[in-house]
Amino acid sequence: MTESSIPPETSAEPSEAKPRLGRTAIFAWFAGFAVFAYLLDQLVKLWVTSTMTYGQQIPVLPPFLRWYYITNPGAAFSIGADYTWVFTLIMIAVSIGILIAIRKAGSAWWGIGLGMVLGGALGNLTDRLFRPPSFGMGEVVDYISVPNFAVFNLADCAVVGGVIVICLLTLLGVPFRGGPRGAQRDGTDAAVEDAAEGQQP
Repeated sequence: MTESSIPPETSAEPSEAKPRLGRTAIFAWFAGFAVFAYLLDQLVKLWVTSTMTYGQQIPVLPPFLRWYYITNPGAAFSIGADYTWVFTLIMIAVSIGILIAIRKAGSAWWGIGLGMVLGGALGNLTDRLFRPPSFGMGEVVDYISVPNFAVFNLADCAVVGGVIVICLLTLLGVPFRGGPRGAQRDGTDAAVEDAAEGQQP
């Protein structure tokens, strides 16, 4: 058998890592959840304010759920009712921070979590800016009432849901910038481990 007939040796190279989800796709998930949360909250608020009178209660799933139309100048449980402008500034800062952070996200799940938080924050921020009594001092429309809890709205649900998603991603070790879980190693440690493996017989 001649040398030319010997088949070339195939090198056992590791398979390439699965490419990360594209930035466009991640932003699409982010924007989709943000827009959905925002529009749904604003549409329900429009329905509540146009069909119910202030303080009216409508049973939905008694005794567990009812519509209860009220407005809230402060945070949960009306905390900080005299500092509405502070919550307006906080919502603006949070929204800007999320828009900056999403540019670095490499995971669709992080995009979904951030999108939910942004949509909810913008929903309540719209109330703060454009509802009575004045610009930046508006009272948030709340309408969901359950036993032994504060009255809230869908924007609050979106924010809480987004925070839960972010907490779960953090606990599960899903990297914010994408890639496999636990795959991000320090460059020095990786070099040492690779050198040690090369010295093994």
